[in-house]
This record gives sequence, structure tokens and C-alpha cells, in this order.
Amino acid sequence: MRTGFVLAALALSVCAQAQQSFDVVVYGATAGGVMTAVAAARHGLKTVLLEPRRHVGGMATGGLSRTDTGTREVIGGLALEFYYRVGNEYEIRRYKNPVAWFYEPKVGEKVMLDMLSEAGVKLLYNHRLREKTGVAKQGRRITALTTENGEQFTGRMFVDCSYEGDVMAQAGVSYTFGRESIAKYGESLAGVRERTPYHQFSFDVPGLDANGKPLPELTAEPPGMPGEADKGIQAYNFRIVATNVAHNRIPWPKPAGYSPARYELLARTLEAFVKARGRSPVFHEFTLIAPIPNGKADFNNNGPFSTDWIGKNYEYPEGSYAVRDRLWQQHIDYVQGLYYFLANDPRVPKPLRQEVNEWGLCKDEYQDTGHWPHQLYVREARRMTGEFVVTQKDLQTELSKPDVIGMGSYNSDSHNIRRFVNARGMAENEGDMQVAVKPYQIPYRVMLPKRNEMENFLNPVTFSASHVAYSSLRMEPQYMILGHAAGVSAWLALRTGKPVQDIDVSELQRTLSDEAAVFEYVRTPQQEAVRKIHMRFAPKAPLRYNWEY
Repeated sequence: MRTGFVLAALALSVCAQAQQSFDVVVYGATAGGVMTAVAAARHGLKTVLLEPRRHVGGMATGGLSRTDTGTREVIGGLALEFYYRVGNEYEIRRYKNPVAWFYEPKVGEKVMLDMLSEAGVKLLYNHRLREKTGVAKQGRRITALTTENGEQFTGRMFVDCSYEGDVMAQAGVSYTFGRESIAKYGESLAGVRERTPYHQFSFDVPGLDANGKPLPELTAEPPGMPGEADKGIQAYNFRIVATNVAHNRIPWPKPAGYSPARYELLARTLEAFVKARGRSPVFHEFTLIAPIPNGKADFNNNGPFSTDWIGKNYEYPEGSYAVRDRLWQQHIDYVQGLYYFLANDPRVPKPLRQEVNEWGLCKDEYQDTGHWPHQLYVREARRMTGEFVVTQKDLQTELSKPDVIGMGSYNSDSHNIRRFVNARGMAENEGDMQVAVKPYQIPYRVMLPKRNEMENFLNPVTFSASHVAYSSLRMEPQYMILGHAAGVSAWLALRTGKPVQDIDVSELQRTLSDEAAVFEYVRTPQQEAVRKIHMRFAPKAPLRYNWEY
């Protein structure tokens, strides 16, 4: 009899442990997720942050240490607090500059963990949403998320801050992926790109092997007609944090199954470069090198053949976890192989090989992931289709919004989507978009699902935007700005008992303004003077490193 009582008590204990209740359940500890959770918790909400892997910050701590700021003066609120606190870690106030835009990943992650801890957020690692059946609903409300380990998290408000939008998809919220046509929203930049002059082969590089077949990393399939829609996805990569400080440097790793034949197109590109330019390329011309503190640099894609694994990620947005895990590892193998090739292959010009070998992975970064970044750069996957979709005009002409919650300013920046053999048998890239925008206001509506679909759900990462608009809004500071607004709007919705679509936006704006959000931008005379001086003295290519003002 007593044995049965004990077993029943244990069963109740296990059930209680498996089901946990919160005011706000945030899925995905990206930078947007961290700021959503911090904002909600600071307003007194019991908040849990569920992270599928074992790090916080997403790309903001996963290699993207050269922050894509655009016009820095429009970054405010919790985003600015983060960069200010990073500056404190480096004590840069000694130089009358309190904000650090470029930083080491381990420092950025420490700051985010401090912010979460101080706010009282419950952070749980290795809690990936159960595939296909992880979202429970009643009518237009999410009631619980269940993770792969069987734990269930009930809540009153749910926020999807993953790069993939998995909660959104399972909840039945409308979404899309890929590129819209020009006709869809009247966007001149939409669809297949007719000309992509940046990160392009600026000289002929033959793309066929001796048997007339495309070389590895090329497809025989040409893009569609200019302006047509497709399901192509801008390329992913890993943003490597490397060092040229010998005592902290690890040689470029050789991936399993490495074959130099995979990089035949790169070898031909280097040969054509030397022939066309009459000199060996510098490393920066094949990987963007942006210095960060303590002898390190953030390495990104640069040039016609670099760290972007172009055209190989189309399965990712809708892929199963097994498919995504496979693509993740394949991206690791591709990028590791690229750097190993540049460092060791005899077809690489000797001066370039020597320069590549001055760099390597950092012993003191990513120590639990083999010194390799913990986040694949998922530049774009699913995108919500809400009642309001931000499009090209909202970045270029219709810049003001009545429900403004923050600002953006970075270029429309989409990486290449396809690498193919053109009609002349030469290698060509397609899809790159780099078009300047003016500082623009971000509307609250960008985070809102359609009213008839969900009323206790917010989406500050895979938000409602066209491919063209998302290419600007997708920057990490904007994810943080949107996350901040999501946390505050969750508090307002729960306090009033209203759907997220019906909160008092003016009260949201007052609260955000009190918390240092920025809604307007006007260039001061001093800023204009600094810009002119910078343009006058900015060094010209070729550069060994990228020194961004």
C-alpha cells in the first residue's frame, strides 16, 4: 500500500517537473530572444528562454562581431545597452567612447548572460521544440510548447525568436520563404536579379571541366527571368573569428573527407585574378577581415568565391531537423575546406598562402565547439506573412510609421543565391543585393500575425517582410530592437488582457522611449563633418583588412 503511495507521489513530482508554467515563453536565445526575455522579465513577467543548443546570442555571439550598424545613431534601447555594456567590459570610456560595436564573442556572450541573470530570466539550454507536434493551441491562442526532452512549458504569451520560425510554422501562422516577384509588392529589387555586380566574377573564369560538366560549386541550371519569384535562399556561411597572434592561434583545420578538387573553381579564379590584375590577391579580397579587440578579426564572405556556400541551403527553411543538421555540418566542411585550401594548396599564390597562414582559429574562443563558431549564419529562412508586410517602399520612400517602435538603416543586403555556368561557359553569381536605404521607422505591426490566426504570439525575428525588406531589417541590432519591443508589448497585452493586435501602441511607444528607444534620426552638423573627413581619408582597395569607421 505504501509502495503504491510512493510511486504515485513520484509520478506527480515527475509530471510537475515536466510541465512548467510561465507568463512568457520565448523560444530561441538569439540576440532578439535574449532582449525579448530581458524586457519581459524587467517588467515583472515570469519568463523562460528556451534555447535549442547551448549558447546565447545567435550570430551576435556566434562570429558576427563586426556589428552591422548602418547609421549607428538609430540604435537605441536594449540593443544600445548591450553595446554599452560590452564597452564597459573593455573599459573604453577611458577614450571618451562608451559604446563598443566590435567585440570578442566570449565578451558579447558574457554580457548577454549577465543581462539575463540580472533580469531573473530562466534560461534552459538544449531545449529544442519537439518536431511537428511541439505547439499546443486552443483556438487563436498557443497554450504550451513541448521540447524534445518531453518537458512542456505553458504560458500566457509566446514569442518565436528562432532564425527558422519553427514555433510560427507549427502554430499555423502564415509565412513564406524565398523571393517574391516584382509584381507581388511592386518592388523593383524583387525576384531574380538581372545584374549583380558585387561579389561577382569580374573576369572570365571557365566553369566547365574537361568533360563539359559544371565544376564543383556550380550548377548548370540558369536563373529564371529577371524579376521572377523563386524559392532560392541567400547563402549561409560561418563568420569565423580568427587571430594572427601566434600564441593564441590554431592552424586551419582540415575537414574530414577534404578534397582539393572541390575548390577547382577557386583555383581557376585565383589564376584569372593574377592574370587580370598582374599581382597576387591579398587575403581580404577573398574573405572580409574586420579587426576586433585583442588581435582577432571577424572573417566574412568577400569576393566571387568565398565563405558563402552559394545555392546549397534551399532545403533549410522547411527542412526536418535531420536535414538541417546535415546542412549545418556540410557548411562547416565547406568553410573549413576553403581555408585549408587557401593555406595549403600549391595552386594558391605563395604570398596569399603565407598571409592565410598568419591567421588561424582562436584558442580562447568557442572552447566547447572545437574553436569553431556555435551558430550557422542563417541569413534568412521563413518569413511571417502578417496583415502588414514591410516592403521596399518602407525602406526607401515611406519611411515614417504611426506605430514606430524603433529604426533601421542598414543597406538592403542579400547575399548571392545561385552560382551557375552562363551561356558562355563561364562562372557567374546571381542574387546579390546591396542597395542603400535611408534611416527608416520600424512598425510594431511587423511582429504581428494575422488577427484571425493568433492573438498571444509575437515574432521579432522571422517577422512579416518581403525578401527585399528583410535583407535590411535582418541585422542583429534590429533583432534586438524588435525583441525589446516584443517583451514590452507582451507585458502590456498581459496586463490588459488584450490580444497583441489591440494593445495601446502609444503606451508601448512611451515605455520604449523611456527605455532609450530611438524613433527619429536627424544628422547633426558634427556627424556630417565627421562623414566628410572619413570619406576624404578612407583608404582605397586593395586593403589587407576592413577598417570601418
